[in-house]
Amino acid sequence: MAFHDHLSHTQRILLAIFCFPLLPFYLCALCYARSHEKQEEGNPAELAHVEAGKTVETQKHSSFTGFQSDGNESDRSQQPRGNGLPGQPVQMQPDEQAPVITSYTNEGTHVTVEVHPRNTTPQLFKKFSLGKGVCKLPSLTGLDNKGFQENRKSRMPLPGGKDLHAYPWDKSSLKSMTLDLQQFEKLDAYASKVSVKNSIEELVKALLREARTDLEKVRAVWMWICHHIEYDVVGFHNKAQRSCEPKDVLRTGKSVCAGYAGLFQQMCSVAGVQCMTLSGYSKGYSYRPGQSFTEGCNHAWNTVYLDGRWHLLDSTWGSGSVDDSCSKFTFQYNEFYFLTHPALFINNHFPENSNWQLLKPALTLKEFESNMSYKAHFYKLGMLAAHPGTSIIQTVNGKATISIESRTPLLFTFSLQGTKEHGLMTLKKNGMRLEIYPQKTGNHKLQVFAKPCKGSEDLYNCVLECIIECNSVDKSMHFPKDLYQPVGPSWFTERKGFLRPSHPDPIIHTNDGRCSITFTLGKDISVLPSLQWDNTSLTEDMRRRHIMQIHRGNQIEFKIHLPHAGKFVLQIYTKKKSDPGNYNYIFNYLISCPNTEVKWPVFPQNYSNWAEGYEILEPLAGLLPANRNVQFKLKMHSIAKAFVEAENTSPLTLSKDGYWEGTCNTSSCTEVRVMVQENANHNFYSNILKYKVDTQ
Repeated sequence: MAFHDHLSHTQRILLAIFCFPLLPFYLCALCYARSHEKQEEGNPAELAHVEAGKTVETQKHSSFTGFQSDGNESDRSQQPRGNGLPGQPVQMQPDEQAPVITSYTNEGTHVTVEVHPRNTTPQLFKKFSLGKGVCKLPSLTGLDNKGFQENRKSRMPLPGGKDLHAYPWDKSSLKSMTLDLQQFEKLDAYASKVSVKNSIEELVKALLREARTDLEKVRAVWMWICHHIEYDVVGFHNKAQRSCEPKDVLRTGKSVCAGYAGLFQQMCSVAGVQCMTLSGYSKGYSYRPGQSFTEGCNHAWNTVYLDGRWHLLDSTWGSGSVDDSCSKFTFQYNEFYFLTHPALFINNHFPENSNWQLLKPALTLKEFESNMSYKAHFYKLGMLAAHPGTSIIQTVNGKATISIESRTPLLFTFSLQGTKEHGLMTLKKNGMRLEIYPQKTGNHKLQVFAKPCKGSEDLYNCVLECIIECNSVDKSMHFPKDLYQPVGPSWFTERKGFLRPSHPDPIIHTNDGRCSITFTLGKDISVLPSLQWDNTSLTEDMRRRHIMQIHRGNQIEFKIHLPHAGKFVLQIYTKKKSDPGNYNYIFNYLISCPNTEVKWPVFPQNYSNWAEGYEILEPLAGLLPANRNVQFKLKMHSIAKAFVEAENTSPLTLSKDGYWEGTCNTSSCTEVRVMVQENANHNFYSNILKYKVDTQ
């Protein structure tokens, strides 16, 4: 007995209703899978929509235009030495794609199946629950892309539901798939030097001599474009002088973003790799943190299908950068934008179709606009996150604070409206902390730069950019012009030999104008401190004499007596003891004293024979009162005799506890010297200290 004989009349009707619409679905899938092998590569794929009770309609993909610039032509990755590449209205190119066959039931469920070429097995692509009633094809344009003004007939296949979950990010990889870049070294060297330009087919054929897998094919295409196509700065400013047709881009060797993406797609098509051109908004050339993307899309990039998933890349930004006026292009290869992890790619690329973020949940356009503008080097250098993560940061009581977390120690600096003023940056073992105190209300552009600790001085790269919105000014936090960033001790100063600081904070507050800072020296170094402050005509020697340096074994102490109230910078320089060269700057402190009654004199002047390990206990002031008996107490080693020379000579005697002590009268003299005899067998003495006598 046939199966349908067991069914009631009602059940037979329902079976017909459910099964009849699926007949065209299976016929179409079968016919297409068999005929697709005969199509030439590069032909447009077909999209078939099958609705219950309706006939099958097919239409070809078509080239389409209509992407409008946002007015900024913003499309570059900003770097300190050059700017990224601006975009242009995007012209999409057709490519061989797997058709998407859509079927509906009267229960309101829509199932999309992707039919792969070359006899691959059809698979479930995505499922939407539409509810009961009239079934409508869901819009492929993201709800948060209201500025998109493209008029197109064809639709791009969406990434599968698995793609939205297939990119776990443990913050240890910048790529959307596991890559060993060292395995590409031979291929990269070959692909970047291929010079065939007769046709796209001939070029791809030459590239495929060293590329076998789909990944290698994509890598070869990427490497060739990034090293042979320059950004068309003339065409960027004059649309009439540019072409984005792949054959024209190959012939001229230049284009804007749409040309890069179109050529990439065409070359992948010839190579037999599924590739699509995507469009959307970018935080690149002329982008300003916090700006709104209210007009049409301004950039184009690509997505490729590898190992069952879609992956993102941008050959325009991978090729190099332009200057601030977009008048000169410089080839500057950037590996970051090859198969970039979607969680990172979204920082500066927002597709007009939010499904192509390859993220779940997807960001809204508003979130994209408000997020911090991270640069490629932020992740290249191992940074993980910045706080706050917004593009506009408001001050609270005149202060804004930004911090960065990183995997490894890095060196940082910053620029606020083009200067390093009005900020206090401190290094952490895993990042940095920056306090900003703008001295004017309004909006201020903040850029943070970083480099590896072993990098040369001129290799700082911009890692993030934001706007500091200041509503009130804290005038009390005006910093001296000689305050260098970063401030205070850190992992870097430890590497330079300054261990276990008594003051780990960058600011030292003192109310009586005195402070003492100690370190353990981990290296055999000579140290030179210097005190700097604004509005003074004192010589460098007099500035240094407000600091007394004391050595006790491997301990070093800096006694500081400030000349008056204010903000001061303690700068510390070092060199190897065996090195006859100059001292090198290491770090500095900010010392703050609000007490206007403070007025400390300089310490006594010491001469070259003042040995390391000597110490003054009294008198500490370099200016002695007149007509007084002054008590001296010094700690000195390896000497035979010591005395104080004024109007008369007064000997110093060595006490049981190891101090040289004595008294000197300051009447009838203008200066007092301390002298020592290092060897009892010698008759000459050396000056080690000099005091002035107050004549007023």
